[in-house]
Amino acid sequence: MYIVTKLHYHQQSKTLDIFFDDATQFTLSCEFLRTHSPSAEVQGHGTGMELVLDKQNVAITKLEPVGHYAVRLSFDDGHNSGLYSWQYLRTLCSEKEKLWSEYQCRVKAHQENQHNVPIKFIP
Repeated sequence: MYIVTKLHYHQQSKTLDIFFDDATQFTLSCEFLRTHSPSAEVQGHGTGMELVLDKQNVAITKLEPVGHYAVRLSFDDGHNSGLYSWQYLRTLCSEKEKLWSEYQCRVKAHQENQHNVPIKFIP
């Protein structure tokens, strides 16, 4: 079990530094954190992860500790229902490249699908 020892938010770059008790440090963007929120809204209520789009400019407005095991991140788009446990943050950090690549593929597929949708003309 990993424990987060420090969180440091950078307003200008919209990134969050995450320090763990094993002396490792990671930096995640607000966009990545928002699109990978552990909330039921994003996780899909058991139906698979929802695709969250257009969060390139999202920022964190509040960091709230939840006990000794998680943090609630509030974003300027109003989203604040995800509790980021230390273990979930560690997973996001250690699998960042894979998760981001999968997310980018899903975004691309969505965009391509949007372009291939036939337009219906209703008289």
